[in-house]
Parts: sequence; structure tokens; C-alpha cells
Amino acid sequence: MSNNLTTLRGITWSHSRGFTPMVATAQRFSELNPNVRITWEKRSLQEFADKPIADLAKAYDLLVIDHPWSGFAAASGVLEPLQNLLSDEFLADQAANSVGQSHKSYEYDGKQWALAIDAATPVSAYRKDLLEANGLELPKTWEDLIEVGKKGLLACSSIPLDVYGNFLNLLATDGAEIFANSEEVVEREAGLLALERLKEMMSYIPERFYEMNPIAALEEMSQEDCCAYNPYVYGYSNYGRSGYAKKIVNFGEVISTREGLPGRTMLGGTGLAVSGECQHKEIAGQYAAFMAAPATQREIAFYSGGQPGHRTAWESDECNAFTSNFFRDTLPVLDRAFVRPRYAGYLEFQDNAGFPIHDFLKKGGSAADTLDAVNALYREKTAVNA
Repeated sequence: MSNNLTTLRGITWSHSRGFTPMVATAQRFSELNPNVRITWEKRSLQEFADKPIADLAKAYDLLVIDHPWSGFAAASGVLEPLQNLLSDEFLADQAANSVGQSHKSYEYDGKQWALAIDAATPVSAYRKDLLEANGLELPKTWEDLIEVGKKGLLACSSIPLDVYGNFLNLLATDGAEIFANSEEVVEREAGLLALERLKEMMSYIPERFYEMNPIAALEEMSQEDCCAYNPYVYGYSNYGRSGYAKKIVNFGEVISTREGLPGRTMLGGTGLAVSGECQHKEIAGQYAAFMAAPATQREIAFYSGGQPGHRTAWESDECNAFTSNFFRDTLPVLDRAFVRPRYAGYLEFQDNAGFPIHDFLKKGGSAADTLDAVNALYREKTAVNA
């Protein structure tokens, strides 16, 4: 039997949400297919955002990726189009049961480059007990958010990548059109307003959050009694599960900045892709289909710590009961989430745009100069590739 053993290597990201569902589903797939062994390795959240998939596709058969890589995949051929491996019926089911635009975000140039096995977007995170103890309700408006800040109870992950995302979240929430042309990220007045709002919010948030990513911020919220509300953090259903962390963190709607317009945030989540250099593409495709199947998503993937990408899991009574109603409480935000640009070259801009914003928020300066710096980077690094 060992002579017929097919081994596949996969790379994912280092968190209970990203790693253990892959290991659990790989184990079950191998039990169902004894001649297949799938091993998973993990990288940090920062490496997940930064490491080029061209390098990963040379070393691994299966890759968990972020959707902005879709354009690069289409231009470079480093990933296998999933239409070559999966049936039209299966892909149609995935599209029909997408959480927001999660499935579509991995489609580019008419090809599907990954399956949405995980769905996420920035939502609000809060500690019910701390809000109640301080006589506060869940914020619905910018003014409500600032009132929480005045009580010293705000948290928000604010490394450069996150402040860039929060800048876009505030723009979308205010109804601004983002990336409408090749010269500027957004119309100037809207951009300045968003930067000034970010500056006001950060004036109420402890400086240590400038060094925290979303996971670190949620760890602090769930372990300490210092922060009651986080306005923008990628949702992690794990922190709503009893026994995962010291204190339950609930998740829900994001604030509105303009009457009649609900808050909008930047779609995240992850997709499962097959390397173009994989020597066993058919088997890799079978595993991808197994991982993304509705039953696997609702059961093995979910109960091993995953945050499914199939809508039936988000609507499941069992999944919601297990996570303090995480999925139902955040699904409206997912369905409104906007998709970042995905053309080859966009990620070069995203990787750098947060630094001038981070400096402005932490060290001072003018919103006008900051916006100019962001737009200069936009023109230099991505507009030529659009």
C-alpha cells in the first residue's frame, strides 16, 4: 500500500480558525481515502498577508490564500483553475451558498481560483458584561463610539495593515466611492474626513494597540477586563465559544456614520486553492471539494474551530448556539462587505499604504499630507497595473 501512497502538502495560517480545520478535514479525507495523506503546515498571520503565492505554489500542493491574490493567479498561472477539477454543479452550489461575495471574490478573468472555505469581514466585537457594568449600549453611530471611548473602554487593532483597512471601512460606511480612478483612492474631501475620524477614534485607544493585529486584540479583550468595545475587527467565532478563552466576546453590527446608510467593511476570509505545479491535481481537487462541501463545513470544519464559508453553516441553529450567535449576528455585515481590488499589483499598494496612515495616527502630522502620500503610493504601485 505504501508504494501507492499519494502525499499532498498544504500551507495555511497559524490560528485555531485557520489550522485545526485543515488538519481535521485532511485526517477524515485520508480515512475515507487510505492511499492519500495530506499534511498541513502553518505561517503567521503577517506572513499570510505578505508571502507571495508564487513561492508557496512551488513548495505546496494546497494553499489557503487571501482573495486579492486572484488577479496575480490569473496573470501568472501559479494556481490551477478549479473549473478544470470540479463540476459545474458543485461550483454553482458554492456560488448559491456564498456568504456575501466570498465565493465571487476568488473569481477572476472567468476562472475560479479558490473555494471560499472561510468567511470573514471586520465587524464589531464587544464584552456584554463590561458594557452593562458601565451603563452603555452597543454603539450604533459614530457619536456612540466616541462615548465609549471617553470611558476608556475602546480597543482596535491598529498595525499598518489594519489602519489601512479601517480607513477603507470608514470611507465605505460614509458612502464614498473607493478606487474609482487611477489617480486617487477616493475623492479628497471624503478621504480627509475618514482620516480625521480615525485620528479622533485612536485618541481614545491605548497606544499598545498600534502593535496589535486582530488576533492579539481579541486575545486581550477575552482575557482582560480593560476593553468593552472594538469597532472594527475581523470576526473570529472562536472567541464566542465557551471554553476557548477566559471571557466570551460577542460580535455584531458595525456603526453607521450617516443616517440611512448601514456600515460597510472590507471582505476578508480565506480560500482553498490548488497549486499549478501540483502533481496530483485530481486528488487535490477532491480534497478541496470535500473541505468546501456543506456537510463538512457545518460539522468537521466548524467543530474543529473553523469559520465556514458555506452559508448553510452561518444559518445553522447548532453553529449559532455553539458560538453565542456569532453567525446570525454578523451575517448582515458580511452580506454588505465590499471586495478589494484583485488585479495583479494591488497587494503591493496594500502592503505599503498603511504606513503613512499609521504614522499620522501615532506621531501626528496633517491629514492632507497623509492622503497625498497614500495617493502617491497608489499611483506608483498599482494604478499602472489596473
